[in-house]
Amino acid sequence: MTYRSPIKHCRACGTAVVYRLPDDGDTKQRAVCPACNTVHYENPLNVVGTLPALPDGRILLCKRNIEPRWGKWTLPAGFMELGETTAQGAARETDEEAGAQIEIGPLFSLLNVRRVGQVHLFYRATLLSDQFNPGYETIEARLFAEDEVPWDELAFRTVKETLECYFADRKAGTMGMHFIDIE
Repeated sequence: MTYRSPIKHCRACGTAVVYRLPDDGDTKQRAVCPACNTVHYENPLNVVGTLPALPDGRILLCKRNIEPRWGKWTLPAGFMELGETTAQGAARETDEEAGAQIEIGPLFSLLNVRRVGQVHLFYRATLLSDQFNPGYETIEARLFAEDEVPWDELAFRTVKETLECYFADRKAGTMGMHFIDIE
């Protein structure tokens, strides 16, 4: 179950919705408008980001200047916008949060975070420079080797899991694709 508030009013006409099985054969209760019969679906949100690294393996982390988890470290990521691909969103977030110049790579990790109704997607990215220009959401953008990562100060479990997979893959000499379910 997610912590997001349920839909209360129809986006089409403003009438208070009721939760019931729609008349179209759906098997889940949905927010249905009794006035105009619009069915409103509640779907997971996509969080997209990058795992920006230099060829020597150091990774870029951003210290958050916003809630939740102000002052904690994270990979550059945020909510995907309409009209962009997941890769475009990840690149945009990296630019907005870190001001980092990157070359986007392949998808590296996909993490299902059911309790908050989110799917997190992290792309590998090659840093083209070690100079950063953080945006307003970031206090500091900095490179870390594995032994320098502030593991106890990471903002999100999805970031920790992604970093653990990255460093394990580097040690193994191969980069894989990681699917992770987080309860």
